[in-house]
Amino acid sequence: QVQLVESGGGLVQPGGSLRLSCAAPKSIFSGNAMGWYRQAPGKQRELVAAIPNAGSTNYADSVKGRFTISRDNAKNTVTLQMNSLKPEDTAVYYCHASVCSRYGCSDYWGQGTQVTVSS
Repeated sequence: QVQLVESGGGLVQPGGSLRLSCAAPKSIFSGNAMGWYRQAPGKQRELVAAIPNAGSTNYADSVKGRFTISRDNAKNTVTLQMNSLKPEDTAVYYCHASVCSRYGCSDYWGQGTQVTVSS
């Protein structure tokens, strides 16, 4: 059952920008690491960016300097600002949450949003 809801995907020209947002229930968002993954046709799903509840963000080398991940703990949302987009950024982007307790960790995924970079 999908509990993470993404929005903001679409078609953009190379060099353009898009902003993805993900809304999560407080029970999933609060205190847990959030992230964005992407999957291009014929390729494995890969981590794009991650942000813990506190601490440093993490980015794939291919997006460093172009993408910025942030979280709003009051609104239970995580955002991915994507600038200087390239055709190779074309993929379905998924919001991810890792919810951990003393019993282990569980992964939660959104339904995905398509990002297409093309002229």
